[in-house]
Amino acid sequence: MTKPRKEKVLHTRVPAVLEEELKKLATNLRVPVSNVVRTILQDAVETLDAAQARAEDELRGVADRLHARRERAQADEAAAGGTAESPAPAPMAPLAGVIGYQPMLLARQEHCVLCGAAIMAGERAFLGVREVAGPRVILNEACLPFSAAKVAQPEEGPNNEQP
Repeated sequence: MTKPRKEKVLHTRVPAVLEEELKKLATNLRVPVSNVVRTILQDAVETLDAAQARAEDELRGVADRLHARRERAQADEAAAGGTAESPAPAPMAPLAGVIGYQPMLLARQEHCVLCGAAIMAGERAFLGVREVAGPRVILNEACLPFSAAKVAQPEEGPNNEQP
């Protein structure tokens, strides 16, 4: 009884130039042409497998980073304005990194990030300005830090006299 061969024979057509190159390579290596072709095919398949695994890892990394950014954005959005269902006051953290406050006239209704009070369209509000990106900060006048509120007062007061 003879053992069945595990390897299969594969016939293929190749351009004459490729055949010549394969034969030269086989002659230089002193191995049969079939061994050269088999080795090249095995290396090509291994390379493709490695490239596929790397691409899958990179895609997973991108997906993980996008998921983390989406969660941060949702958390920032919740901290910046709360939701209609829970107008609970936000913690003082939204003011972290704010370097100044810009007065503005609202074009639409917003909520103060500190107390959650509605600020109606047409009312005066203050936009927190940051040096780096962060959640949007809109405050009503009552929630401005003392120094900003003091600076904002002379604009509106009837006596603008300086000491």
